[in-house]
Amino acid sequence: MAFLPNQPVPVSQDASALYDEWLDSLEEELDRPDCDRYELCRRVLTDIYFPDVGDADPASLPLTTQVTLAQMDARNVTREPEYYADTDPEKYGRVKPLLWMWEMFDKSPLGENVYLGVKFRRILAERIFRKCGKNFKAFHFVKLSFGYNMEVGDDVVVHRHVLLDDRGGIKLGNRASVSDFANIYSHSHDVVESREIQTPQTVIGEGVRITYHATVMSGVNVADDTMIGSFGVVTRDTEPHSIYVGIPAKMVKKKPQADRPPPTEDPLAG
Repeated sequence: MAFLPNQPVPVSQDASALYDEWLDSLEEELDRPDCDRYELCRRVLTDIYFPDVGDADPASLPLTTQVTLAQMDARNVTREPEYYADTDPEKYGRVKPLLWMWEMFDKSPLGENVYLGVKFRRILAERIFRKCGKNFKAFHFVKLSFGYNMEVGDDVVVHRHVLLDDRGGIKLGNRASVSDFANIYSHSHDVVESREIQTPQTVIGEGVRITYHATVMSGVNVADDTMIGSFGVVTRDTEPHSIYVGIPAKMVKKKPQADRPPPTEDPLAG
């Protein structure tokens, strides 16, 4: 196999300066003690989706446009976790506008821009998660449930279309990588009575790789340096330095502990 670390991708100086100015202004507002996160969310999303009608009298607009415009304000929408009886209203109220801004950003023309999107989501993650280490990197369409039950170490990567169900808490260790379309859960339902729910924390250890379309069930501890093969379903704790595949996932081999190339610079590190 060829050794192929990520390479830098140039962005024009004008675009880079413009993005930095916008992101800096967003951070500055979020760091203000009197920041109204709901109003900030409404204003940012309105500027993205409706830059020409943001100051218009809503009554002067077509009814469908009024309804669509209302979706820019997180106070006018509900998300699934709000219906759960174990949701902490105070904690969720603080992160809801940021979660909504994250999701709506991803659905906009800005969301596919990797350079801008990673930086934007990192700013929000640092203010949503219980803990967010350095250089967190999330690609588009990552789905969070509560958000405030996430603990993320350094240099963690979460790829496209990943579900992070942190109802009971998810911990992602340093350098963990979650590939496209993977699912990590931290709650489960009784097989007879679905309203009987368990919410154990799910732990993804350091250097773990959860590969494409794999699923980690609630309460599992995926040990350091484990790799979960594509479409695998992890239902029990794993052993470190091992490879697991299948449904349910079983260990098929130990990873060789030969010397590895030294770390390479991440072009999207913050």
